[in-house]
Amino acid sequence: MADDMNIMGIMSGSSLDGLDLTICSFWESGKKWIYRIHAAETIPYSKEWIRKLKLAPHMSGIDLLNLHQEYGQYIAEKTSEFIRSSGLQVDLISSHGHTIFHQPEAGFTMQAGDPQVIATLTGVTCAGDFRKTDILLGGQGAPLVPVGDEYLFGEYDYCLNLGGFANISYNPDEKRLARDVCPVNIVLNHLVTELDLPFDRDGFAGRSGNCSDTLLHRLNRIDYYHSLGPGSLGREWVESEFLPVLRDFNLPVTDVLRTVYEHISFQIARQIRRGSKVLVTGGGAYNQFLIERISEVSRGNIIIPSNDLIEYKEALIFAFLGLLRQREKINCFASVTGAKRDSCCGVIYRS
Repeated sequence: MADDMNIMGIMSGSSLDGLDLTICSFWESGKKWIYRIHAAETIPYSKEWIRKLKLAPHMSGIDLLNLHQEYGQYIAEKTSEFIRSSGLQVDLISSHGHTIFHQPEAGFTMQAGDPQVIATLTGVTCAGDFRKTDILLGGQGAPLVPVGDEYLFGEYDYCLNLGGFANISYNPDEKRLARDVCPVNIVLNHLVTELDLPFDRDGFAGRSGNCSDTLLHRLNRIDYYHSLGPGSLGREWVESEFLPVLRDFNLPVTDVLRTVYEHISFQIARQIRRGSKVLVTGGGAYNQFLIERISEVSRGNIIIPSNDLIEYKEALIFAFLGLLRQREKINCFASVTGAKRDSCCGVIYRS
C-alpha cells in the first residue's frame, strides 16, 4: 500500500561531519518496504558547533540544558531552510539528535537537540528520543538502524556502516542480529589532527605508514572484542579503553594510523562470511584504502552503492523509524539490543 507522507530524517554522527538531512517516502510491499529519497543534504558544522558538541560531555548541568535547547533551535533552523529549498511538504520530522552520553550499563543515554523545540519552531510533528525505551527495557539502546536493514535492505547478507564506529547487521536465521564492531572515523579523524588534516582522504596517510604487530595485538585484545551478543560503543569507551592503548606506544602517527586500519579490517572480517554480499555505507565507504583492506582481509563481496545511500542511509532509516513510531509498530529489535522485548521506541512531539 502506498504511503503519501514525506518524512524528514535527521542524523548527526559521532564523527561530527555535519547534520544529515533527507526527505523520504516509503511504500509497503509484503514484508518489504520500498523507499525513495526525494532530497538530501549535509550541513557541515561550523568550528564553533564542533567545539560545543565536543565539549558537551564536560559541561555543567545548566550549560548542557542550554545546549540541548540551542542545538534544537539550530536543527529547526536548518530543517526549515532545507524544506523551503526543496519545495516539498514534510508531514513528519524524525530526529536522532547528537549523542552526548551513551551509558546503557548505567541506564541512561542523551541525544542533544530537543525534539519539542524542533516541532514547535518548524510547525511539524517531530519524533525523537529513540534510545531511552530500549535502555529501560534492559537493552543497549543501539544499534537502531538494523530495523531499516531488515525491511529496506534485506537482500544483502550484511549491512555494514562505516561512520564514527563500524556497525553491522545480518539475519542468519529469521532473526536480525547486529552489533557495533569497532571505532572507525572517530579514531581516524582524531589521529590525523596531528597531521593538520580534517580526515584521512582515501586513507593516504594511513597507507604511508607501517603496521605495528605489537600494537595491533594489544588493540585486538581489548575486552569488548571478546564479548558475545549485542554490543554498542560510544565516545566514553573510546576515551577510556581505546585511546590509552595508542598512547602506550611511541610511534609515528602514520604507523598508528596504519595499525588502526589493520585493526578495523580484522575486526570487520571476523563478522563476515567469505563470499557474502556486503552493503557498505557511511563516510568510510569513500576511504579507498579502508575499503581495500576490508575487502582483502574479509574476502567478502563488498558493494558500494550510490552516493545518496552512502551518505544518507542512517538519516533515511531514522525517517523510517519515525514512520513506524507514528504507526505504533515495532521499530527496535530485542535480538539486536539485548532488551527484554521488541518495542516501539521514540516519543512523538506535536507542534
